[in-house]
Amino acid sequence: MNGNMSDNSTATEKLPGLAALEALIAVETETVRFADDIAASVRSFLDGLRVVAAQATGGQAVSLLLLQISQIALTGARLGVHRDFAPRDEYQPDDGPDPDLDELRLQLAKLLGNLDTYSYVFDPYAPEIVEGLLSDDLTSIAADLAVGVRHHEAGDVEEALWWWQFSYVSSWGALAGSAMKALLSVVAHDRLDVDLDTTQELALVEAAAAVLDSAENA
Repeated sequence: MNGNMSDNSTATEKLPGLAALEALIAVETETVRFADDIAASVRSFLDGLRVVAAQATGGQAVSLLLLQISQIALTGARLGVHRDFAPRDEYQPDDGPDPDLDELRLQLAKLLGNLDTYSYVFDPYAPEIVEGLLSDDLTSIAADLAVGVRHHEAGDVEEALWWWQFSYVSSWGALAGSAMKALLSVVAHDRLDVDLDTTQELALVEAAAAVLDSAENA
């Protein structure tokens, strides 16, 4: 009896392709777990951004948006250092109509007021100062992330991960970094005692103080 069990065990171990199959299943399981983790972070950002836009006061907006963008930037960094994901098909599958984010953009613009417009360097290795709107950039990030969510909800894990990773490297990663730096600048100008050399800097600090102090006057 023991001899038969040993023979069966040996035969099982020698089944061609079994080890490769087990390795493939392990990789796929880990991929699904990673996708679920990223999806949870993305949904948290999207929900948080909508709540801030709809319910926050001007005095809360900058700090809360800084927290949201910092967290999703970390999620993007995890995607950026991961192995490259590849889509299953040459063309991206239809994931339905794009979400209507105009209301979100308008809410953020109203919430940020004079702080909405900012300047930044898009590519530090080819420096050129460009002007942007935080409301536009935050909404663009949300739109990119929402595409991956729809793929994930449809069960297309590889497509979701590929899209989140690709769009992070090509688009929303840079926007998140610029937005985070702008929001941090507002907080720094409000809290630090700095010598002001230009009228533009003075105007920025006055705008920051007005937004951050509005919660106390509400």
